[in-house]
Amino acid sequence: MKYFTKEVQIALVAILGIVVLFFGMKFLKGLTVFSSDDNYFVVFSDVSGLAASSPVYANGFRVGVVEDVIYDYDTRNQIVAKVGLNKQLRLPKGSSAEISSDLLGNVKLELVFGPNPVDLLAPGDTISGGKQQGIMGKAEKIIPNLEKMLPKIDSILASVNYLLADPAIASSLHNVDHITSNLITTTSELNRLTASLNKQMPGMMEKADGVLSNTETITKNISELDIAMTLAKVNSTLQNVEELTAKLNSSEGTVGLLLRDPELYRNLTSTMSHTDSLIMDLKAHPMRYVHFSLFGRKER
Repeated sequence: MKYFTKEVQIALVAILGIVVLFFGMKFLKGLTVFSSDDNYFVVFSDVSGLAASSPVYANGFRVGVVEDVIYDYDTRNQIVAKVGLNKQLRLPKGSSAEISSDLLGNVKLELVFGPNPVDLLAPGDTISGGKQQGIMGKAEKIIPNLEKMLPKIDSILASVNYLLADPAIASSLHNVDHITSNLITTTSELNRLTASLNKQMPGMMEKADGVLSNTETITKNISELDIAMTLAKVNSTLQNVEELTAKLNSSEGTVGLLLRDPELYRNLTSTMSHTDSLIMDLKAHPMRYVHFSLFGRKER
């Protein structure tokens, strides 16, 4: 036990601490301590924040981790990322990897599988990498358009402020308030009118039923009339009137002669004229026609 002096114990504790610290750092970075993953290499032209310990996802599920990022100084603008993937993962040929980031700035690597699931890549092969156009990428494209729109937006806002400062707007709002109050009053009156109509509706329905009943009675009476007999009577009457008119228009009969004989008309006119003269002379000289005497007739 003389070999385990205090100095040796301190050295052993220090070595153990270094080993624990090394593996602890690996664990905190997300790396497998005793790695048994298959390694692949991804070539990028821009890693955009990708670093060792960045997670690797396939269809939203974590399947590995970025173990190292190496800049290739021999080939310009080429960066190689070493990724460790689960041995159970089968990576088809034609697959690629895309760097994506969320709004919080967390960077991850998304695998995009190739079209042929039978033809597979072998561990140690190289695949192409790129940058996924996420929300931030779309926002970067929108920013130039927004910059062009800013002057127009300023002009629109200035016009809106000018309109809002117009006293007519305040007057219009006041009128709208007044119209709203009138609408509320009108709605209240309509509600009262509707309630009144609802109360009167039973009586109105009874009257309507009475009118319909009378209409049915009248219709029944009309249907019971002998239309044929009535028309026969009307035709007979019209025939009699036609015969009377024909007789009046003819020269036969007293009435026809009175209406159509001009000589008879002139005689009647002369007679009426003489009668009229006689009556006027009678009124003027009654004593010529009526004489009364107690002593006998007096010669004129």
